[in-house]
Amino acid sequence: MATEEKHGFENAYSDQGFWGKVITYARTAGKEVIEKALWLYFAAQNPATPAWAKSVIYGALGYFIFPLDAIADITPVVGYADDLGVLAAAVATVVLFINREVKEKAASKMRDWFGD
Repeated sequence: MATEEKHGFENAYSDQGFWGKVITYARTAGKEVIEKALWLYFAAQNPATPAWAKSVIYGALGYFIFPLDAIADITPVVGYADDLGVLAAAVATVVLFINREVKEKAASKMRDWFGD
């Protein structure tokens, strides 16, 4: 992503920050949030995903890992509602790039963390 221009929450995105948040908060955030985040992450890793879609993805993932978002992630139950909304909107925007391979990679990680 070094050669792409960043805007907004894209500046908050990093691979280290993403994996740190996902691994630390997977159970707290819940399967739906983590699944969407993984779909976006793996779609962004695909070289066939265009720059505009990666920009949307990195913006949503940046919001997800940003420590000070609209609803504090430490708030029980609703703490990840805003994250889920942002991730779901990004998924809807880049759905054409969330293919079978992306979903299989995400499903594998989900099984590792949550079991079957």
